[in-house]
Amino acid sequence: MTASPIYLDFNATTPVAPEVLEAMLPYLTWSFGNPSSDHALGREARRAVDEAREQVAALIGASRDEIIFTSGGTESNHLAIRGAGALMTTGRRHIVTSNVEHPATVGACAFLEAQGWKVTRLPVNRDGAIDVRGADEAIGDDVGLVTVMLAQNETGAVMPVSDVAHVARAHGAVSHTDAAQAVGKIDVNVDRLGVDLLSIAGHKLYAPKGVGALYVRSQTAIEPLVLGGGQERGLRPGTENVASIVGLGVAATLAQSRLANDVEFIGNLRDHLWAEVSARIPGLVRHTPIERCLPNTLSLSFPGVLGREVLQRADGVLASTGSACHSGVDTPAETLLAMGVAPDVALGAVRLSLGRSTSLDQVRAAAEILTTAFVSLREI
Repeated sequence: MTASPIYLDFNATTPVAPEVLEAMLPYLTWSFGNPSSDHALGREARRAVDEAREQVAALIGASRDEIIFTSGGTESNHLAIRGAGALMTTGRRHIVTSNVEHPATVGACAFLEAQGWKVTRLPVNRDGAIDVRGADEAIGDDVGLVTVMLAQNETGAVMPVSDVAHVARAHGAVSHTDAAQAVGKIDVNVDRLGVDLLSIAGHKLYAPKGVGALYVRSQTAIEPLVLGGGQERGLRPGTENVASIVGLGVAATLAQSRLANDVEFIGNLRDHLWAEVSARIPGLVRHTPIERCLPNTLSLSFPGVLGREVLQRADGVLASTGSACHSGVDTPAETLLAMGVAPDVALGAVRLSLGRSTSLDQVRAAAEILTTAFVSLREI
């Protein structure tokens, strides 16, 4: 690996922003109080948590009382899906979702399915998004919950969540969206989306791992997954992770202040990367849609080779592939297969995701490294 690797895996995780780390440090050292303690250190911890709640709420257009802090996107998804499901009547035990959801959502839906729920998984089109007409047909008065992710983590496709939430509301169903990949990358507003529940993962927007949030619209009822104290309105009991919550709050404020610039800057870099690589490699297949997509994500397939092997040879480029290798057998990414991509093409896929620290020089260097790796494989 080169001395300075080019990190193109920001959809997997982001580095903690310097401003976030600086804000967290006091709560990891001298200001270590428990927010439930009625003394100076406890009150300072409570103040910090309350401020972070306001910061996260401001990022998505919510009120502070609608933000519940969690350990991350997975817990938020389960709290939303299973928590809402626990209160559904027998005649509402039907979930509508997509067939390209994050494993956290897939797992939560499967949990309820094992309890006797009906689960309808909507197909996606070639751009990786569900058809609103299909959602309209699937969502009836027997549906208790609709959960569709806002942005697909592998391809970057942005789903028509506001349209789906509108249909859900018309039928009296609760709507949830996993916005882990979207928050901080595109404008996310809960009222414009019309959703009742929305999941956030801190480490996707330059906050630390192990912290997240769930937006719960006022008057939307859910049950906690665990029982204990009264923290987080009793929906997520346990002593708060103050330092990480503070970090999430600062990361939310940073995202809000930088969003317009980040979208333009990172989007231009992503487009430049595609232009550079596609000009060098005939037959390259792009899976990320041109429109309605995250500005930082580029999913593509190299022709006639395995994406995994391209990345193994791309010394100095850190990226990921959605395919898996079990016992020496490569399996194509389920998301790409769901989009109608041929298995042999899907096996050549890699996901390149950019971030704030990505530079034009890195993009050019990455294009050259990836091309060299591909050519060396084809020669073999």
